[in-house]
Amino acid sequence: MTASTRLEPGQNAPDFTLPDQDGRPLTLSELHGRKVVVYFYPEAMTPGCTTQACDFRDNLGRLQAAGYEVVGISRDEVPKLAEFAAHDHLTFRILSDPEHRIHDLYGAYGEKNLYGKTVVSALRSTFVIDERGVIVQALYNVKATGHVDMLLKRLGLAA
Repeated sequence: MTASTRLEPGQNAPDFTLPDQDGRPLTLSELHGRKVVVYFYPEAMTPGCTTQACDFRDNLGRLQAAGYEVVGISRDEVPKLAEFAAHDHLTFRILSDPEHRIHDLYGAYGEKNLYGKTVVSALRSTFVIDERGVIVQALYNVKATGHVDMLLKRLGLAA
C-alpha cells in the first residue's frame, strides 16, 4: 500500500467533519474566511507528536495574530485526544480520524520507513489553507522537531 494521492498548492482543500477532543464536530468549510493550518500526526502522547503539538501550542498566539487557526488530526479516538489535550494543555482543536478517511483524502496515510522497516501509518503532513479553502502549502513527511519554526518562516512570521 502506498500513500494516497498527494495534494498540491492551488487545489481546494477537501472538506471534512470530524469530532474534536471534546467530541464536538468541526467542519473545515465552517472555517472559510479564516486561514487554517491543518496538520496530521501519527499518534497522541508519543515523543515526536507531543513535541510538535506543544510547538504549535507555544506559537499559537503568533499564528492567531496573523489570522491562522490550527487544527491537528490523528487516528486516535476522542478519549485519547482528550487526555492528550489535558495533559499537554493544548489550546487548539485536535480531531479524531480513526478510519483514516481524511488522512487518505489528504495523502497523509501510507507507507513509511520506521527504524529500517516499512510500515503503513499516518504520514506527518501539514497544509496551509487560505480564506477561500484553497491549499497554499502542502508539506509532506515533515519532521516533528523544528517543524513549527520552519512553518513560521515560510509564513513570514518568524521572530
